[in-house]
Amino acid sequence: MAKPATPTTKPSEPAQVEAYLQALQHPLAEVLAALRQVILKTDPTIGEEIKWNAPTFFYVGEMPPTDPKEFRRILIVSNVYKQDSIRLVFWGGDRATDPTGLLSGDYPDGRRLASFTSLADVKAKQKALQSVVRQMLATLEK
Repeated sequence: MAKPATPTTKPSEPAQVEAYLQALQHPLAEVLAALRQVILKTDPTIGEEIKWNAPTFFYVGEMPPTDPKEFRRILIVSNVYKQDSIRLVFWGGDRATDPTGLLSGDYPDGRRLASFTSLADVKAKQKALQSVVRQMLATLEK
């Protein structure tokens, strides 16, 4: 008889992200570091790792097993490709209501984007960013 599926958790990898940030050669590296702190301080159930060659933030708590290709645990993937901004890709951002206009894009897979160009921009958008992250966490099956 098959064993019933049990909820799974995922460990955070802060040392991995710290090493990445220390080695990052980008004009807005301090913006990414500030975004990291805002995201992690939003909720203690947010973990971090390097995935897709950039800091990625995810839910660390228990979740029922799902298809790994759904990436349901992932909340935000950072993107440092552009030199004039740090983009955050909200994996499942369509699950959040954003009256502030922080999120842009309307991708069929549910992704939404937000761009940050300076530390002042991070500070100005901090409450909206944290609101979106909290909403995304609230929609996860626990």
